[in-house]
Amino acid sequence: MGRILDINGPIVTVELPGVRSGEQVRIGEIGLVGEVIGLDGPRAVVQVYESTEGVKPGQEASGLGHPLSVELGPGLLGQIFDGVQRPLAKVFEASGDYITRGLAIPALDRERSWAFTPVEGLEPGAEIRGGAVLGSVPETATITHRVLVPPHQSGELLELAPAGEYTVDDVVARVRGADGRVHKLHLFHRWPVRTPRPYTRRDHAVAPLVTGQRILDTFFPLLKGGKGAVPGPFGAGKTMVQQQITRWANADIVIYVGCGERGNELVEVLETFPELTDPHTGRSLMERTLLVANTSNMPVVAREASIYVGVTIAEYYRDQGFDVVMVADSTSRWAEALREVAGRLGQMPVEEGYPAYLASRLAAFYERAGRMQTLAGDRGSVTVIGAVSPPGGDFSEPVTSHTKEIVQTFWALSKELADARHYPAVDWKDSFSDSVDVAARWWHAEVDKRWHRYRAKALALLNEADELAQIVNLVGPEALSSTQRWTLESSALVREGVLQQSALDPADSYCSTDKQFALLELILSIHRRGQELLDAGIPVQRLLDLPLLAQARRLKSQYPSEQVEEVRAFAEVIREQFDNLRVECTPAAAQAEGEHPS
Repeated sequence: MGRILDINGPIVTVELPGVRSGEQVRIGEIGLVGEVIGLDGPRAVVQVYESTEGVKPGQEASGLGHPLSVELGPGLLGQIFDGVQRPLAKVFEASGDYITRGLAIPALDRERSWAFTPVEGLEPGAEIRGGAVLGSVPETATITHRVLVPPHQSGELLELAPAGEYTVDDVVARVRGADGRVHKLHLFHRWPVRTPRPYTRRDHAVAPLVTGQRILDTFFPLLKGGKGAVPGPFGAGKTMVQQQITRWANADIVIYVGCGERGNELVEVLETFPELTDPHTGRSLMERTLLVANTSNMPVVAREASIYVGVTIAEYYRDQGFDVVMVADSTSRWAEALREVAGRLGQMPVEEGYPAYLASRLAAFYERAGRMQTLAGDRGSVTVIGAVSPPGGDFSEPVTSHTKEIVQTFWALSKELADARHYPAVDWKDSFSDSVDVAARWWHAEVDKRWHRYRAKALALLNEADELAQIVNLVGPEALSSTQRWTLESSALVREGVLQQSALDPADSYCSTDKQFALLELILSIHRRGQELLDAGIPVQRLLDLPLLAQARRLKSQYPSEQVEEVRAFAEVIREQFDNLRVECTPAAAQAEGEHPS
């Protein structure tokens, strides 16, 4: 038992002999929980996860004997936790609308029973290693939870429980370790959040994360097990992009961490997600989703911890062989928490007041993503997508610039596009993906071998149109040639017919990869056929007056992904209208062509 010496906001100095760095402690009469982040002999510096108002020097402090850890077992999915894994539904039952300080509620329900089925063929006397599968539990109607041996446990299996109903506290196995001690294994175990869970081998990612958003999947793909970032100024639509990803991504498990965001945005997430239907199963989206909610008015230290809580749970499901997507909204608020704590500790600030270890902390967090071979021999992945909120949209600020160097896919949001009602407001000039070549192999095998070439053509068209737009702003459209005016129109078709996508349109909120490619192919076909007519001397204004241009813009919302053949059938409309225009403008040439059919 120790005592409090000094209080500086969430940073408390205690005298607590024998405490270890990283250990959790309780301080004060109400038992606030914190984490040791510094030691100087018997003195320890503790960052506290809750407000320290009313706590006085001289009050008691005690170590809990373990670091900040999460409970990992059945019952996580469908839950909403705070930044230190307290279930908010249980918190509400215990304390109402406001979280009582010092409240200690276990993350997993201790009373609920689960139908445990042991692994077939696993018998007492077998040697088991950390990460091995003991059995399974139907966690939801769509997710079968695999009960794992904790990574640090191994030895001889002495007993394995038969099939039956068990609570998470019940013993389902006993193992004799190398030291001769017998360890009891439950349906759950704890793991320290700041320690990455071990794996056998890191594999190369082989398939893209399909989000159903055309600008992301077709132009800037992110692989399963990859690292992505969504930077953008206020009002550019970061939260909406991330919510679309969590809803539509072809991942097994989705973990959404609201880290320091405004309360009204998180309330919208918490209210809408339970009402959404999983497009892949037709059941509730929450059956494969877990939410960590830590708003900007919550204690700053809990905000810093929430990121690690989320990624540790993601690694746990990865170890069961699932593909997991973790969305962190936003890493800028997490970095601000680091800055505040560092300032109270008196650490030397560097860029814009951030601590010198900002880049290394960001890199360590994103490196917990990846596609792994698990200790059990399965393959699972964790895909990390972090939102970044640069002040004033300045992408050169420290958090954004460091993140840009770390991630593989960068979806830069533009305030100008958002103001023009172009959503998702992903700027094709500032965005990039290092995974295009890997994604191309998947697209060529699953969709069409022309994907890489068509993607490059569309991006070249957009970039050329951006350069022409600058000329128009300087000297007016009259300075452009017919070919350049057609390039501008074709670029507008790409933007409005492919890149723009409404999250509120039931036919366009999700777009399958087949429909994505079909739309892109049609738009590029219009550009190519129009250029051919221009080369034949047909006036560009006649092309701009074609009805098919407006029709092509409406295709995305006219047909859902299930009707991709109807989308492809529009190619006949394109052929017919261009052929009619050719005949109308060059009757002699058309007549000669009719006399000599090819």
